[in-house]
Amino acid sequence: MSIFKKLANKISRLFKKKNNISLGFYGPPNAGKTSLANKICEDWLGESMGDVSAIPHETRHVMFKEKVEIEHNNKKLIFKLVDTPGITTKIDYEDFIRYGLKKKEAQKRAKEATEGIIESIKWIEDMQAVVVVLDASKNPYSQVNITIIGNLAARKIPVLIVANKIDLRKADLKKVEAAFPEYKVVGISARTGKNVDKFYEALFKLVK
Repeated sequence: MSIFKKLANKISRLFKKKNNISLGFYGPPNAGKTSLANKICEDWLGESMGDVSAIPHETRHVMFKEKVEIEHNNKKLIFKLVDTPGITTKIDYEDFIRYGLKKKEAQKRAKEATEGIIESIKWIEDMQAVVVVLDASKNPYSQVNITIIGNLAARKIPVLIVANKIDLRKADLKKVEAAFPEYKVVGISARTGKNVDKFYEALFKLVK
């Protein structure tokens, strides 16, 4: 391969990384991944990404939007937004019954949620950057959170941590920051839109 072709390939890879990256949303169930994905899509595409619910595992299949283009401080970023099912260590269909689902429906949801977790993990290999969405009102020192971020670190995938739901009374942004001091943490409310501008700013820095 000639030196000119090598240089062209290098430039091509660099351009692809900066302007057509795969950006994954990962985290535990009900942290607000789809809510944040919806906020981005509504802001820049005028449409939603997926359904949200108070019942865990509303998102049970990987969803994505191609060529999402956002702009911040006169800079543009184009990426493939990948919203993944929540990852957890245990799924029990009886947990869904507590939300009013009938047994058959609860069992179906549990099966699909388990399959969704497997699908989420498989998609990690395709991610060039990841936003880990955590619920700021819950303990960040969970096995799930540590495992997700540990896996991403092992693969040297750039990570931005979003502490969502800071509008809740029990939210503790400082606790999330203390749990993962080596990462940038942005506190937002995907529901109200609070600090989403700071999220966009951090996102550009993530993929610079």
